[in-house]
Amino acid sequence: MLTIKRLDVEEAQVLIDGAAAKAREIGVPMCIAVTDESGHLIRFERMNGGKISSISIATDKAATAAIARHGTHVYNQLCVPGSPTFGIHITNGGHFSIIGGGMPVLIDGEIVGGIGLSSGTAEQDRICAEAAIQHFYAATGNKA
Repeated sequence: MLTIKRLDVEEAQVLIDGAAAKAREIGVPMCIAVTDESGHLIRFERMNGGKISSISIATDKAATAAIARHGTHVYNQLCVPGSPTFGIHITNGGHFSIIGGGMPVLIDGEIVGGIGLSSGTAEQDRICAEAAIQHFYAATGNKA
């Protein structure tokens, strides 16, 4: 039998709060998605002004980060023509995201979820995702 650690809805909201605070600080309203370790949506928030097209992108980024166990920006760097991972972005029904802004959430070395942001540049999305994770650790006392 497996015992699985997983984010709950309150912890997902802590991540969203941290991401939204950073998004406000940089002046970019975001779509923010948090998934469990299997990539299933736990919580979502679209800030006022967040792009409609970013709803599914944020969700895909969060799911990819959780199930692939790495930040989505890593796959962007690896998914170039000629590389062994080229084409991974069309797997999983086209939901595997290689755009920066998705990060796995770890507690004690275990993936417990993922967070994905979209509406800014890939770098702005990544900065907000990283800020969300740091806020999460500070607010909950958990450690990566």
